Amino acid sequence: MPHKGNPKIEFRYYKMPQDVPFLALFGDKWIQNYGRDIDFLHFHNYLEIGYCYDGTGTLSIGREEYRYESGYFSVIPQNCLHTTNSDPNTISSWEFLFIDIDTLLKQICHTGGTKRITQIASRINSKAYLKPEAERPKLGQTIRNIFNIMRYKEEFYLEEASAEASILLMNLARENKVGRFSEKMPLKEAVPIAQALDYISIHYMEPLKISELAENCHISESHFRKIFTAYMSMGPMEYINMVRVRTACDLLKRTDDFVTDVANKCGFATFSTFSRNFKKIMGVSPNEWRKRPDNYEQQLLKSSIHLEKGW
Repeated sequence: MPHKGNPKIEFRYYKMPQDVPFLALFGDKWIQNYGRDIDFLHFHNYLEIGYCYDGTGTLSIGREEYRYESGYFSVIPQNCLHTTNSDPNTISSWEFLFIDIDTLLKQICHTGGTKRITQIASRINSKAYLKPEAERPKLGQTIRNIFNIMRYKEEFYLEEASAEASILLMNLARENKVGRFSEKMPLKEAVPIAQALDYISIHYMEPLKISELAENCHISESHFRKIFTAYMSMGPMEYINMVRVRTACDLLKRTDDFVTDVANKCGFATFSTFSRNFKKIMGVSPNEWRKRPDNYEQQLLKSSIHLEKGW
């Protein structure tokens, strides 16, 4: 059933291991009763793949809910709102894989350059779904292979897991032809949101106008604002500033660049605009935050949307 009202939404930020474009989460921690009062509608900065080994419940994707049970797997694009809820008084066993699509594709795409990578990444991120492995055996088997490789860590396991992850991405790209987020979500709403999110992720450092985003999606600005806000629970400019500030946090943490240079690299026209938005989202000034970057994942983004370090 669709979500009503203005639910609490989290942005869960994951950091990849050094030199490895994927992160596998498995073990006893992921055997639990999901959701209800402890989980919220959220989205990630990477593609999320989930596999259910046991249990029953619902996976919410956007405004729709789908039933899951043992042997089901999920594919959740980055920036896609979702959450998992176990049935009352039941335990579910899931494992999760997060993939840095662009980095992995750069490692395996030797022809076609950036255009080819963008084409494949867009296909992979074009659709979210929940399927039984019996319906998509090749995808399900590959997902389980990756978890087993990461679990047992035999010699050259990272190279083997990278190869399997590359196979998974190629199969997902072939699988996804049209549609974004939810098969039940009307394409006239899903496609503009997908186009806008993908465009922002690439061009956030450039001057962006909402009217231009709407024009790029071939819809009116008023309608674009309406469907974007309805789906993301924040306006398009709020989302753009969130992406810019998130990137600024990374630069402040990883580099010694002047704060003014960071502001410019992240797309803010003036330092005062950067400083104002940074403090609004992170709760402290950029200089204050730089002195205590571990607070990044705990700062409130706003009253109903906040940033969480991935579980």
